[in-house]
Amino acid sequence: MVERTYFDWNATAPLRREARAAMSGALGLTGNASSVHAEGRAARQLVEEARVRVADLVGADARNVTFTSGATEANVMALTSALEVGGRRTLRDRLFVSAIEHPSVRRGARFPAGDIKELAVSGDGVVDLAVIARSLEGSEQPLVSIMLANNETGVVQPIRQVAEIVHAASGVLHVDAVQGPGRIDCDIAGLGADLISISSHKLGGPQGVGAVISRGDIHIADPLVKGGGQERGRRAGTENVAAIAGFGAAAAVAKTTDVARMAFLRDRLEEGIAAITPEAVIFGSASPRLPNTTLFAVPGVKAETAIIAFDLNGIAVSSGAACSSGKVQASSVLAAMGVDQALTRGAVRVSLGWSTTEAEVHRFLETWKLLAGSLLKGRRGIAA
Repeated sequence: MVERTYFDWNATAPLRREARAAMSGALGLTGNASSVHAEGRAARQLVEEARVRVADLVGADARNVTFTSGATEANVMALTSALEVGGRRTLRDRLFVSAIEHPSVRRGARFPAGDIKELAVSGDGVVDLAVIARSLEGSEQPLVSIMLANNETGVVQPIRQVAEIVHAASGVLHVDAVQGPGRIDCDIAGLGADLISISSHKLGGPQGVGAVISRGDIHIADPLVKGGGQERGRRAGTENVAAIAGFGAAAAVAKTTDVARMAFLRDRLEEGIAAITPEAVIFGSASPRLPNTTLFAVPGVKAETAIIAFDLNGIAVSSGAACSSGKVQASSVLAAMGVDQALTRGAVRVSLGWSTTEAEVHRFLETWKLLAGSLLKGRRGIAA
């Protein structure tokens, strides 16, 4: 059997042992977290403990954490015109999103198509602050959604500066921070964000649970899921106690990640790729990036071919684009950055995590050396 090495942490991280233990304990409980008897109170205690841990991860107030089924739901929940600001219900007149957002944001969530404006990014994958400022001039109460870090390129956005522009225009800022926890600072006040979305399985918790988190006195006035009074009336439905407990446990240990070591391994990986294939393009390398993410392409090599070849050699990587029904599609993120379509179809994403080792990086590079020799046989600089 081929030894497996996992380099697709941006898609999902392995379940942390702390999260597994918390979930196992929660699955032994019987009560519904909304029930008032002892069994129900025991379940409620686990939910509230997890809420505190998730809030602490981003420097928020626990009462402002609303658990969801994941970050996609959190994004859709947050992107509504009906927001409560300072105890007063307001209606956001337009939604502004960057061209590199997750599809759940780019599609505008609960805004009509005519009220959504897309904001361009630079060739380095960074939002243009001047463009944002100009775009907001005609809106009285805008809602702006900019991701903290891109899931494909790893490029980190200047959220603090964006927040200053948005707030000067009487706007509200939502940040999809899914890729941030455990990799870069995600303090909601430090970012200046009003609403953020995070996901459990990106930081070592279980899949199927996430959260939308607000700051101060800004709240979502129109729940996406209506029914019972769960989550302080902000999201109906019986809480998934086991998943939430696992989320909380993962959040508690996410801050312990050795980020400097991850960055060192990422840099070593990129140096190796460049040495083996000098013509390789590493996207977003001129911008601040996540310490664990590399998106690269070599002219003439298709991503689908490379990914399958890596997989057959026991290494899990992904395309820079979303994979649907087994097909690798051209990246809309790279297209927004102005990258030639032929090159976008060759984008391969390598993402590391807290348990990635130097030996695994070495194995990746040795495998890439062999694959490059086969995929680019006969080309200058590549051994046959």
